Amino acid sequence: MRELSRRTLLGAAAGYALAPPAPVPIIDCHIHLFDQTRPQGAPYSGPPENKEPALPPRYRRLASPLGIVGAIAVEASPWVEDNLWLLEAERNDPMMIGAIGNLRPEWPDFGEYLDRFRKNRLFLGIRYGNLWSYDLAKQSANPSFIEGLKLLQQAGLVLDTANPTPTLMEAVIRVNDQVPELRIVVDHLPAMLWRPGIKGRTDVEASLRELAKRPAIYIKVSELMRMEGGKPALDPALYRPVLDYLFHTFGEDKLIFGSDWPNGTAMGNLPAIVKIDQDYFTAKGRQAAEKYFWKNSVAAYRWVRRDAGQPAPAA
Repeated sequence: MRELSRRTLLGAAAGYALAPPAPVPIIDCHIHLFDQTRPQGAPYSGPPENKEPALPPRYRRLASPLGIVGAIAVEASPWVEDNLWLLEAERNDPMMIGAIGNLRPEWPDFGEYLDRFRKNRLFLGIRYGNLWSYDLAKQSANPSFIEGLKLLQQAGLVLDTANPTPTLMEAVIRVNDQVPELRIVVDHLPAMLWRPGIKGRTDVEASLRELAKRPAIYIKVSELMRMEGGKPALDPALYRPVLDYLFHTFGEDKLIFGSDWPNGTAMGNLPAIVKIDQDYFTAKGRQAAEKYFWKNSVAAYRWVRRDAGQPAPAA
């Protein structure tokens, strides 16, 4: 009886040792929420084939089975009042851990709007770049704009960029020179690196190397999926070169996951996007995967846990 108990104990211990580690939880740092069925409509409602509102319950149904436990919504409207709409859309769903709003730092009343929205802990920052006719490159030389960004930094909030180009990368460097403690998240970088006009990346390599040196700048690996023959390309090997380039340039402490759902190819391919990223970063080891899928987002966005299923940032 004693020997049987010993064998049972050893077998149980061996089984525990061979058990797979818990999956790495995922924070999706780039989704869009909108409701085009509102009386006023919505200035953006996803690709033409999208016919339904993008609201938290719809995203939760798709994302939860993939191991996504939290999401940050990036404002898809230039209407000031839609900052409040976004915060209200997130309020009752604890899967939503933050919102990146849309305000213009060059406006005289920027400080008033910022004070209004920052009172909500879900309001994590603003987006400004090449979207809605905004021009970060031009504004980086505008003293009023820079003063607005200083207010953003003093509030402990973040600046997301929009739709990178070589010119935008140079502007991010200039902004960082003037407001060095402002956390900046550069989005959609894979889309720029895929672009045919960026030949051999020589147009941007110097800027990206410079950005990699700067501690307040993070890179969101959103808009990763590309099209081939009119269809989403699903072969993970296709994405390895661009992911290798980003990983080798920026290291494991600066890269952040973002799906860009429901924009473009992300609308119907969220599982494929997660799988491509999981295959790549899991192969880098658990530490790198945890940093990519959630820990770096804490450093960049300072989001607050709202649900027990979300990882607890270190105090």
